[in-house]
Formats: sequence, structure tokens, C-alpha cells
Amino acid sequence: MFDTLTDKLGVAFKHLTAKGRLNAEDVDAGLREVRLALLEADVNYKVAREFVDRVRERAVGADVLQSLTPGQQVIKLVFGELVELLGGEDQALSYSPEPPTVVLLVGLQGAGKTTTAVKLALLVRAEGHRPALVAADLRRSAAVDQLQILAAEHQVPVLVPETSRGLAHGVASAVQGARRQGHDVVLVDTSGRLHLDQPLMDELAEIRSAVRVHHSLLVVDAMTGQEAVRVAGSFKEQVGVDGIILTKLDGDARGGAALSMRAAIGLRVWYCGVGERPRDLEPFHPERMARRILGMGDVLTLIERSQEQISEEEAVSAQERMRDGRLTLDDFVTQLRQLRRLGPLESILGLMPGGRELMRAQGSALPGEAELRRLEAIVLSMTPEERRKPELVDSSRRRRIARGSGTTPAEVSRLIKGFEQMRSMMKGLSGAGGRRRLVQELLKTPRGRTPAIGG
Repeated sequence: MFDTLTDKLGVAFKHLTAKGRLNAEDVDAGLREVRLALLEADVNYKVAREFVDRVRERAVGADVLQSLTPGQQVIKLVFGELVELLGGEDQALSYSPEPPTVVLLVGLQGAGKTTTAVKLALLVRAEGHRPALVAADLRRSAAVDQLQILAAEHQVPVLVPETSRGLAHGVASAVQGARRQGHDVVLVDTSGRLHLDQPLMDELAEIRSAVRVHHSLLVVDAMTGQEAVRVAGSFKEQVGVDGIILTKLDGDARGGAALSMRAAIGLRVWYCGVGERPRDLEPFHPERMARRILGMGDVLTLIERSQEQISEEEAVSAQERMRDGRLTLDDFVTQLRQLRRLGPLESILGLMPGGRELMRAQGSALPGEAELRRLEAIVLSMTPEERRKPELVDSSRRRRIARGSGTTPAEVSRLIKGFEQMRSMMKGLSGAGGRRRLVQELLKTPRGRTPAIGG
């Protein structure tokens, strides 16, 4: 999402760090580029101007300009201000000591509110709670069916309000029904519109009057930029909103909504949607997001994703097998599947320090989902014995494996060769001088490429 902003800020910072010493004019020139980068990212004009003014006020002080690394000090100031701009502290659901905790999800039609409701239910369940959904979007055709289908895939119960005495009374009865069934969190998926209108606001106000709502979260589409900020301001004023859920943060949005919410209307982003998969909803961490924007990576999020998808036993077992040189192609397939569970490769590399530079260097050579599936198909077309002993694969076996996997004998050969190189390298690391040998192997790699199986 922030790729363009990251690139623009990188250029501005390169100019600042290229000089051994800075004066006030240098700082002004660098911050002018920062302001332009923010404006191009669709950040509110007033927010961008005030952001740069705060950084300039601190950057022209003697402590920065007379520092041995003034450029780095300015970057540090920008990072701190970015964290504050994005919300400062993490925000998340707090649970009522008297269940159920009721969360009202509001927003315009098309923002992804219904799918977000299911994603939030899964996140809540992962924290040890028993969530239920209330299908209060009775205006949009098939909205209830959509919620029920999505929720059924993940065994999340859905209650449909009975509306003979009005929607608000039906939602209140559904919440009480969820409480009787033992659910301690109730997520209410409300109606949306294609635009803001008074009937929508009145309906939400009636629900809030009939139900004790603990949190009201507004779901907005990050792709709509400053329009999302305007919509959030209207909902906050007319209905009351505690926090924001930004969807489609993995898309081509420039980031203006995330960067403007708190400064423009005083609302923090609580969660963000980062993909289409059911578990692609994450807590919004301002400090981690600031690191991503500045190209520093987000190792903590990468670790958390890995811990969710890969058990400690699997990780220890794989580490031991790699150290002893006992890896097989079955292990390789297992690791491929684990890698795909973490998300697209571009997303994973984006969380690693230097990952963006690696992606630029690789260009189109970076394997996508289709390439990873092709590698898996090659291995699965082998016999169990061939997976344990790839050296058995001769020319006739390569042709058979290629036919079975829909690939070519050359692709089969590249996979086996790459796997053997990786296995030898991992085994070598366990002995004396292993680190030195790894560096030597990496130095043999042609410029602009990295060692990659199937490369």
C-alpha cells in the first residue's frame, strides 16, 4: 500500500544522509520532499503541513545539526512523528467483565463490512473468546446469506433478528439469545448504503439505543483515500465511532486515509485488512506501520504470522534436519506449504528489512503463487523413494516427472539441483567455518539474483 510513499521518502532521506553536515537550508529542502511525498500519498494538506512543521522545529536544533549523523537524526524524528500520526499507541477491543461484549460494525456498502465481521470473529476467537454474529443488514439483497455462508465455513454462529417489532428490538433480542447460548462477544453486522443518508444514521442510532454497545467500529475502504476520512468524520459526528477498521490495505491505495485519520478527525485505526483470506485481518500497530513506511521492515509481524502458522515442534524438527543434512523433498514441500500460508511472497519480503530492495533486484524473477505450486507439483509427481533420494532421478525419470507435473525436464533438473545445493549448504553450516562457507556461496551468486530453488 505504501510503496510509492516509501520510495519517495527514501529519495528524500538519501539526500539528507549523503551529506556529512547539514544546515537549516538542507533540512528545509529534505522536508520539502517529505511534504510532497505525503501529499502524493493523498494525505490531508493541513495534516502534511503540520507534520513537516513539527519535524522542522525539532530538526533545526543544535543537537541535530551538530550531530555526527545529522541525516540519521532527521530520519529518527520523522519516524517518531509518523508513529504519532498513525495513532501513537495500539488500540484493540477491550472485553466487558459482564458478557457479552457487543461490537457494532458500521460503514458504507462496498467497504467489506460483512467479510470483515467474519474476520474479526476469527481474530476474537483466536484470543480465547466465543464470538457470535448478528446479521442486522436486512436491506441489502442476500446480505444475510453471504454472512451465513462465510461464517459457516469457520463454524461461527449467526443469529438473524426477528423484525416484527422493529430492527432495533430484533437486534437486542438476538444479543440476549447469544448471551444465553454462552457467547461472550457479539459482532453486529449492520446495513450500509452507497452514500451517507439520514435513514441509515437513524437506523444505527435506534440500534445503539436498544443495545448496550461496548465498541462501535467503522469499516472503511482504504482505496477511497480522503473520502474515507470524510465518511469517518460523518459517522463519528452523527452516530458515534470508537475506532476504524481499514480494509484493502494490501491494495494500490496511497495511504492517505491511514495517515490522516487521527490528525484530521481524532480517530485511530484499530485493525487493518491485508488480504482476501479469512485470517487476513491484523491489529494496526502504528510503530510497526511506520517502520514499513520507512523501509525498515516489520519483523515482529512476520514472527507472529510464523508462530500462528508453524508450530514450535515443526520448526525445531526442520532445524535439526537441516543441520544434520537430512532434508528430503518431502520436507521441501512442507516448507513450501508453510511459506504459502504466510501470504504472498511479496508481502513476506515487505516485512523484512531490505526486502523491498531485494524485490526490486529480483524483478520478475521473484516466484509467485503459480511458480510455487509448480514446484510442489514436480515433487508430488515423484515416487516416495525419489523424494528421499533425488540422485536417483535420471533422464527417463525426469521425463516421467515432467509429464506428471505439467512441466519440462529442464524445470525438474533445476529443482533437484537447487535442492541439492541448499541441502549441502545447510549441512555445511553445522560444521566449523560454516558461516564463512555460506558467505562464499552467496558471493558466487550473480549480481541481482539470490540463491533460489527452481531459480
